[in-house]
Formats: sequence, C-alpha cells, structure tokens
Amino acid sequence: MAGPTTAKRGAAHQEDTPEGPPRPDARGRRMSRRSLLIVIAAAVLVLGSGVVWVLYGSSWLRTEQVRITGVDVLSPAEVEAAAAVPMGAPLISVDTDSIADRLRQKLPRIDSVDVVRSWPHGIGLKVTERKPVLLVKKGAKFIEVDAKGVRFATVDKAPRRVPLLELTTGHSASLRRFGSDRLVREAVRVAGGLPEGVARDTKVVRVTSYDSVSLELTRDREVIWGSGEEGAVKAKVLTALMKAAPKAGHFDVSAPTAPAVSGS
Repeated sequence: MAGPTTAKRGAAHQEDTPEGPPRPDARGRRMSRRSLLIVIAAAVLVLGSGVVWVLYGSSWLRTEQVRITGVDVLSPAEVEAAAAVPMGAPLISVDTDSIADRLRQKLPRIDSVDVVRSWPHGIGLKVTERKPVLLVKKGAKFIEVDAKGVRFATVDKAPRRVPLLELTTGHSASLRRFGSDRLVREAVRVAGGLPEGVARDTKVVRVTSYDSVSLELTRDREVIWGSGEEGAVKAKVLTALMKAAPKAGHFDVSAPTAPAVSGS
C-alpha cells in the first residue's frame, strides 16, 4: 500500500512544478552584444564622416565675409587687407592666431585684436587701437607714443590735446644710466597720472633727467613735477594748489609734502 501512494504523490509533485523557459546560452548572448557594438560603431563612423564632410568638404560652412569692429583711425579696408583672411576656405580651418599675428605685425597701431569664427560664414575682427599719450616731433611729422611707451605711428598732423614730449637730457648721466626709452616711459607715466583738467591743458611734457619732469600748460603756466614717484599724491596736491591760486603761473609739486606756488 505504501508504494503506490508514494508514486502518486511523486507524480503529482512533478505535475505541480512545470519547467521554466529555456535559458539562452552564453555564446548567443556574446554574439548579440557584439552585433550591437558593430552597429553602434558603424553608426558613429558614418556620423563622424558626415560631420567631417560638412565642416571641410561641403560648401555650407565656407568663409565668405569679414566683420570688423573697434577701428577709429584705421579703416576697415586697411584691417581686412592686412588680415588676409582666406576667403572660400572651410571656416573650421581658418587659423585665427595667424590672422591676429599678421594684424599686429603689419599695423602697429593695433594694440590687440580678437579673431573669432562667426558661424556659418564669417570671421569677426574686434580691434583695439593704441591711443597716443605723447607726441615726439620729427621734422614736420609727429611720432605717436602710447601708454606703454611704444612709438607706434608717424602722422602728418598732431592729434588734438596730445602733448609734445621734449627730451632735453643732452648727454647727461641720467640718459646714460636709464636710456631714452626708460625716460620716455617715465614721461608717459607722468602724463598718464595727471588730473583731467591739467592733462587737457598740458602742451609739453619736458624731461631733463629721470627725476626732473616738468609740464608746460596753456596760459604760460608751468608745473615742476619731479620724478614719476608719488604721482597720485602730486596730482591731488596740484589740483588743490590750482584751486587755491587760479591765477598762478608756477607750481612745484616735486616734493608733494612741501609744494610751492608763485606768479599769482
């Protein structure tokens, strides 16, 4: 009696536990994954080739125009000619650094320039010109000197409200020690630190030595400035002196703690 009952129970247990779905073998999974990777790689290759063709091979993204901003004395035509932007070339291949180098080399009036791609067809040139702070007279012409002491251009006509620089050092020890370029930079330093009203009225910045700079102003006024040291303090003292003695003709701020005024 025990045998048949046991057999039936075993049969019933087998019927109650059906088999699960067949498992895919590891080899099939590897092949499916490899096929997917091949498809993805092919798609990336096709897409990449298309992008390269659009950027370099198509006519859609070619250099067709140059836009120039920031010019004042220079003309856009001058800047464009000096830039020599390769028109018709793929925009992506244009060497912007080389364009900037050419501009600074051919046009010394340019202090800095930003060269940018302007998609889909343009190159933008944002120019910053040097501004003259002083002028050096050379015959009938004038050499413009910027705030860094760079002599960057020779012009026939002096720009308005830019003072002349006179180096009257002769063969002084100051000239031998510092050199003319250093003395020019010192004059620029003084001119750049003048109060606005004084700068507007300054006709000549005269350098006799490194620590002897003077200013010739309108209405036959003179300022003894001294060296370029303590420029901000000297500027405040000079402003106060001019307010206190508006009709004076001689101001000395070379020692700002002991200024002097005369000729009132």
